[in-house]
Amino acid sequence: MEKEMSGEEDRRIRVMRDETPVRAVLKMGIPLVLGMLIMVLYNMVDTFYIGLLHDDYQLAAVSLAYPVMMIMIAVSNMVGTGGSSLIARSIGAGRMDRAEKTLLCGYELTGILSILIAFLGLVFLSPLIQLLGARDYTFAYTADYVRCLLIGCFAICGNYTFGQLLRAEGSVRYSVAGMLLGTLANIVLDPLFIFTFDLKVRGAAIATVLGNLAGAFCSVYFYLRGKSLLRMRREYLRMDLSLVREIFAVGVPASLETLLTASTYVVLNNLAVAYGELTLAAMGISQKLMSLGSYIYQGFAAGMSPLMGYNYGAKNYGRMRKILKAGILVTDAVELVVMAVFGLFAPALIGIFTESAEVIRIGSRVLRRNLFILPFVGAISSTRASFQAMGKPMYALGITLTRQIVLYIPLLMLLNHFFGFDGLITAQPLTEGIMMLLSILLLTSCLDRMEGKTEKFSSRA
Repeated sequence: MEKEMSGEEDRRIRVMRDETPVRAVLKMGIPLVLGMLIMVLYNMVDTFYIGLLHDDYQLAAVSLAYPVMMIMIAVSNMVGTGGSSLIARSIGAGRMDRAEKTLLCGYELTGILSILIAFLGLVFLSPLIQLLGARDYTFAYTADYVRCLLIGCFAICGNYTFGQLLRAEGSVRYSVAGMLLGTLANIVLDPLFIFTFDLKVRGAAIATVLGNLAGAFCSVYFYLRGKSLLRMRREYLRMDLSLVREIFAVGVPASLETLLTASTYVVLNNLAVAYGELTLAAMGISQKLMSLGSYIYQGFAAGMSPLMGYNYGAKNYGRMRKILKAGILVTDAVELVVMAVFGLFAPALIGIFTESAEVIRIGSRVLRRNLFILPFVGAISSTRASFQAMGKPMYALGITLTRQIVLYIPLLMLLNHFFGFDGLITAQPLTEGIMMLLSILLLTSCLDRMEGKTEKFSSRA
């Protein structure tokens, strides 16, 4: 099925096909980075308002519950990344009908999987809270927070997935609008539920769910109003199992990255609890602040993904290489600025969320150590997103498994054993430095092979 493109639709295609690499990365990435920074506010708002309760145990509970949120994001990434890759490649190959079928399939999968997560999480809630590392004073608070997240699982998964599917067609501004609406809703609702209704940490979770629901609805609205490149068509409502397999082929490795990251948070929290529950609160604040740097490189990687997917579908491998170099250059330049600011003002930044001198001291130490991951993770995220966009999930899976299982978790336990808390917070920077070199070498060698095959085919023709 083919259709004539409007001026707006043609503009999106020209950016992916013809724009200079740096400008293409900036055009696709900056709106997403801004949207991701909005998501940073989303994550920090709960921590900020809970901090106003002057109860570091409730503050720790929000951090302990974070792996549950990451599991939901992992499911969203599975459907969103797999569906986005297939949509971008289909558009690049001129298969608009296939792209629209994939869109509906992504929505249906999101509903099914979110219901499954909510059911299993609520049935096994108590052992789940214990596994997260909650003890004594933090157990009840963590259970309250997680229970609300599970009940609102579809809203959270839908917000992340639907935005990714919009970005696959180049509709970056529309996906950012959903992020903005969800964050504003969370900012408004947090003090209402936490203080006015006196629900405390449970109120923060309810506000998070309702904010995500608003963001998900915003993404659906753009499709229903016909403002997107793709359309939701009734004839595509029946789920196509071949598309499900293709979505999972790319999406499962992508979701494993987030799932394994959630697992490392669980390992990290269970090791850190030996240093006291206030240490958990301090590390949680540091991780929230570090999400600023994380969302910057994730935003540029997400912006690169449709660029890489489109040009892979068009067999323009030389342009893919240029886009990769531009993406790494832009990301690292921004991250160096973040490093300087956070390094200089670490105590003041931690102090925004707590008045505890001990939490500020520990949190500043953790934040300054973690800053050293930022020059590395942008390149890792860009290469992994490129493999996912190209429909090469095993390469992305190899990066994920090596990073989390082969390097990070063993280094966490080994360095903690020999060097204590200092070793615990050094494990991630060391892991990311090694992985940056390995991931770039893997992608460049893959592009070399594809360009070589293209040249041989052209010479024979």
